[in-house]
Amino acid sequence: MRARTPIEDYALIGDLHTAALISRDGSIDWLCLPRFDSAACFAALLDGPEAGHWTLQPAADPSPDLAPRPTMRDYDAHSLVLRTRWDTDSGAVDVLDFMPPRGEAADVVRIVEGVRGSVDMHSTLRLRFDYGRVRPWVRTGHERPDTGDDRHTHEGARGAHGGDRGAGNTRVGDERAGADDVDEGASEVTAVGGPDAVWLHADVPMHLGDGTITSRFTVRAGDQVAFVLTHRASHEPAPRPAHPHAALRDTIKFWDDWLERCTYTGPWAHDVRRSLLLLKALTYAPTGGILAAATTSLPEDVGGVRNWDYRYCWLRDATFTLQALLGTGYTDEAKAWREWLVRAVAGDPSKLQIMYGLDGTPRLPETTLPWLAGYASSQPVRTGNAAAEQYQLDVWGETLDGLYQAREAGLDSVDTAWQLQHALLDWLEGHWENPDNGLWEMRGPRRHFTHSKVMAWAGVDRAVRTVERHGLDGPADRWRALADRIHHDVCTHGYDADRNTFTQFYGSQGLDASLLLIPKVGFLPWSDERVIGTVHAVETELRRDGHLLRYDPTADGGPDGLPGTEASFIACGFWLVEALHGIGQRDRAATLFDELLTLRNDVGMLSEEYDPRTNAHLGNTPQAFSLVGLVNAALRLSEGSPAPAPRPDSERT
Repeated sequence: MRARTPIEDYALIGDLHTAALISRDGSIDWLCLPRFDSAACFAALLDGPEAGHWTLQPAADPSPDLAPRPTMRDYDAHSLVLRTRWDTDSGAVDVLDFMPPRGEAADVVRIVEGVRGSVDMHSTLRLRFDYGRVRPWVRTGHERPDTGDDRHTHEGARGAHGGDRGAGNTRVGDERAGADDVDEGASEVTAVGGPDAVWLHADVPMHLGDGTITSRFTVRAGDQVAFVLTHRASHEPAPRPAHPHAALRDTIKFWDDWLERCTYTGPWAHDVRRSLLLLKALTYAPTGGILAAATTSLPEDVGGVRNWDYRYCWLRDATFTLQALLGTGYTDEAKAWREWLVRAVAGDPSKLQIMYGLDGTPRLPETTLPWLAGYASSQPVRTGNAAAEQYQLDVWGETLDGLYQAREAGLDSVDTAWQLQHALLDWLEGHWENPDNGLWEMRGPRRHFTHSKVMAWAGVDRAVRTVERHGLDGPADRWRALADRIHHDVCTHGYDADRNTFTQFYGSQGLDASLLLIPKVGFLPWSDERVIGTVHAVETELRRDGHLLRYDPTADGGPDGLPGTEASFIACGFWLVEALHGIGQRDRAATLFDELLTLRNDVGMLSEEYDPRTNAHLGNTPQAFSLVGLVNAALRLSEGSPAPAPRPDSERT
């Protein structure tokens, strides 16, 4: 069995409907089709090769146990086309991996380009649908549909070996499941299992055996050998595969054109653009929803139970994401995210959830997949997320703040959005005093979390400002009085005067990195002594080995109700950058930011957490919260001075 691949060794390709993770050694170990939240057909990430993978790399020489390692890899021409260079004793090759923007079906394209000399290559494809549980029926050949489509189907596609990719050249072998006794190579292979069907087209012969599709071939300087894997529902006609070279040109142009719209030109332009590229890759194009991450069940605590499914859209991310998109010129994406937000939360405000599915679906039942061993034996492997049913007060404030930010940025306003805000405020007015589960989705007892109350204040405050600044109808005086009551409550019960710091929840001795957001949302100005004291306290008490925890899971009897521990939370480090800058410590903020940039892997990926003891990424990846944190911190550092806090409407406690 192949050794476990570190999380930080993965790169991502995607088509704005789904995404694949590719290890440094050339193996696609994670791919859900046709959507981010569909069942995986490659799930080696959470088990091993038998759960499904597609490895394309130079043949091991002299021993198959000595796996080759690439010399370098990076995204090509500011795109999401991954180029990996392999240097061997006999020559060098590049492997280009990408997913063209979605047409009628999903494609994964892999092109091997000879650079110098000659290199013996091998491809091993093991499809396992339903997260590794279903071994599909595999056969060679298929019926090509006669109708045209709008995909990349240019005539004359020929690979390095000159084989015509037309249907007339298909070799049809044994069509029994597995087809283990097929000796003759095939240029097209079909795999069917339940609702899923996959077609693999190649410029070189493929062989079937033991449920695995393999190819061995030699690439010389100037050669190009392409593979195209295409997915479609098994009851639908076989689609035409993308023409690999036309698709490559179109994919590079798509991403290059998208990045050209970025308006950020500050000192960290390359870092911001790379993060935006990955953030865009986490967007579900049909709805505009942005996922928290492309994976499920990558552990926060290796070998433990802190393994969650992040392939959904969190309302909490709305404001942070809007700030990042609007601050870098991506108003279309910000508008699509705002519209997703309005659709998802429409309805009964008492049933507002912290997260929804890609299309806004509210039901995300959590279940486990016991046949998967889990990443590094971290079980259980989960799909769905029971935290969707938690009561987290801050999401009402996050939603109201997000809609306010969108309106302030001049995005087209709609009456239904303001009506929705009215309903959310009415509910918030009657429930803000209730304890909740907090922004970190604590599975312990409900408490009066300070951040939750602050965000309740922020939601009401934004409503007052909307009436005042935009002339919309609403009881501004009543809402202003409500904001004052919440503000007084937080300053009375969430602040420890002896230590000069706000605390994680009322009566707590513990701290929380979310307290760094108090001035960012305008609850208090950056210059307030309570804010400065809180920033220093959080930095002092939550930094471990130079990196910031989101909270201490051992404080106050274990506030999250889970066994085990966790590493530093990457987004919180970027919050500290903004906080240090806000209180005037700009040199320290810039230094910390540069240190955090070194946590990224070679292609700019950031997961949820980082373990400084092992230099390992932990948690699901790539993490939108981390990427957004990077972008917003860069925007803050690029300002001449801290952004002013919103003007107080009345005297605050």
